[in-house]
Amino acid sequence: MTHLIDMMDNADFVLIDGVVFETEYLRVPDEDTVADDVVLEAKRGDTEIALTRAEIDDAEHVGEGVFRLKSGAHLRFLSSATIH
Repeated sequence: MTHLIDMMDNADFVLIDGVVFETEYLRVPDEDTVADDVVLEAKRGDTEIALTRAEIDDAEHVGEGVFRLKSGAHLRFLSSATIH
């Protein structure tokens, strides 16, 4: 789970089963986060998703920043590139 938490931090987008959603709310789980707490809300057009702590707990890292949730969905957090 630690690696997933590291990837969540400051993510601008989340890729779920090949579909990119813009992150609207993101709470990195900590010791005060309970199973029913929403840790991610994201939107793509009219489609909105929300994931709870319970849904991301025990996510399996399958390589290259991709995690498989208990539901079977593949998840990857993305950040915007900053050019200086």
